[in-house]
Amino acid sequence: MRALPVAGGRRTLATMVRLARRHPRDCAATAAWTVSAATATVCAPLILGALVDAVGSRHRDQVIPLVALLAVVTVGAAVLSALAQRAIVALAARITAVLREQIVDRVLALDPTVVHGAGSGDVTSRVTEDMEIFSEAAPLLAEVFAAAVTVAVALVGFSSLDWRLAATFAIVFPVYAISLRGYLPKAGVRYAAERRAAAARTQTILESLHGTATVEAFTMAPLQSGRVAGACAHATEAGISALRLSLWLTKTMNGAEALGLSAILLTGSLLVHDHAIAVGAVAAAALLFHRLFDPLGTLLGSFDDVQRAGAAMARVVGVAVMPAKQPAPVRAPSGAVAIEVRGVRHSYDGETDVLGPLDLTVPAGTSVAVVGASGAGKSTFAAIVAGLLPQTAGTTVLRDADGALPCADLGEAGRSRWIGMASQDTHVFAGTLREDVTLAVPDADDQRISAALAAVGARWAAALPDGLDTRVGPDGLQLDAAQAQQLALARIVLADPPAVILDEASAEAGSAHAGELEAAATALVRGRTALVVAHRLSQARACDRVVVLEEGRVIEEGTHEELVARAGRYAMLWSAWTMRTHAPTGR
Repeated sequence: MRALPVAGGRRTLATMVRLARRHPRDCAATAAWTVSAATATVCAPLILGALVDAVGSRHRDQVIPLVALLAVVTVGAAVLSALAQRAIVALAARITAVLREQIVDRVLALDPTVVHGAGSGDVTSRVTEDMEIFSEAAPLLAEVFAAAVTVAVALVGFSSLDWRLAATFAIVFPVYAISLRGYLPKAGVRYAAERRAAAARTQTILESLHGTATVEAFTMAPLQSGRVAGACAHATEAGISALRLSLWLTKTMNGAEALGLSAILLTGSLLVHDHAIAVGAVAAAALLFHRLFDPLGTLLGSFDDVQRAGAAMARVVGVAVMPAKQPAPVRAPSGAVAIEVRGVRHSYDGETDVLGPLDLTVPAGTSVAVVGASGAGKSTFAAIVAGLLPQTAGTTVLRDADGALPCADLGEAGRSRWIGMASQDTHVFAGTLREDVTLAVPDADDQRISAALAAVGARWAAALPDGLDTRVGPDGLQLDAAQAQQLALARIVLADPPAVILDEASAEAGSAHAGELEAAATALVRGRTALVVAHRLSQARACDRVVVLEEGRVIEEGTHEELVARAGRYAMLWSAWTMRTHAPTGR
């Protein structure tokens, strides 16, 4: 399995900087508020030190002004910190929103072979889990930036007190350096391994959910449960390994803080004993260092979460910066369209062909049914003709009066004008019924929408209380399988392409609604060039010709009557079908 690319550290950082530059005002506000808040935070201990000296020297005339100034600075620091936090979080949210839109757009535009090669788990985890990790880490990244500015301003504050106290404060940095030297080389590797393990776990779980029918049919539940348990255990082990490293960093940070504060108090007491500095300076230095516990802890303790977010972001950016294929303009079809397939092969792994070589012609205005056992290559063939999946070899073209157009060149814009496709895997998007039907034709009026719904037998739509304004999908009216399929067929009717592909479009409807959907499919096919992947052989009988696939190759071809008369593979399928559909129910 070929994983999607992961961006390097420089590429990830450059991408984040580029996204931040799109919001210059937010960046300026973030910098201004953060520096102001850090300055106020550092000034408070310095004022307290001056207050200690004023009390000690009995200069009571300075006490009240210093107390008032301290109160103003303390309140100001709180207000400025809140404004800085708000500005940073707002900037991070805008960057996250842009990046989320960018990665979703790029994933939707990816070559299907790339997605298949990487696995749906890898793609899904990047769009969901990895993006969510970065989104949740955005406020923390904001705190890290504020902490870094506070530490930088504090160094200036230490220098204003006494250079020896500043030098003593610096004793913590070698300890931090040793800690980070042992942490950083391992952290990136361990968190990257954690993200890969999480992606593998997601892939295994998705395969189990999507393949429930197969798991039950072959009694594979114990085997698949073991695979899921193994993937979860591997992900847990990777997470624990990263956690151990994080705990080691936390312990060394606590030791550095104790060492730094002790060193400042010891150095200060010696300097005061020698009358080199005042007690207030030592108090200010100790308070200032204590005030830095939180930003230093945030700055260094966040390496754990920053590394985790960085690993997730590298995976997100790796997809976001993949070169986008620029769609070429596609002309509109001229009249009826024929489908021509010559020498088509397809391989998912680059080695084993799952389809072909395959030759087929569907004359303009006629229909061809494709039947065969599960795994024969029917859906792969349908996806190639629809331009959703590129063939490994051969040519697949749509031919009209003006010439031939390769199916692989259709693109998103041209596909809806040339060919429509409905599969058994339908999706109802959140929104109104009108919005859902008009995905391919946004400017369609209500009359055309109602006519399209009526053409596929969706009489339930006219009975809705809010009509076309009824909300459907996850947050609205829950449509059953047959209604969702009628919705998919209505989209094609509205787009009105000259060619259609129905990939087992009534397979999941159930017997109660199968007749309605078959009638809707028949109405959709009428007058159009059609390729029908037929799960129900009654659909195959209604087509002009039938093609039987087995292991990716055509083994029989002809009309329904001709194939039944040959007593071959199709005749066996038809006999089994008629026996099952006409079998008595009950006793």
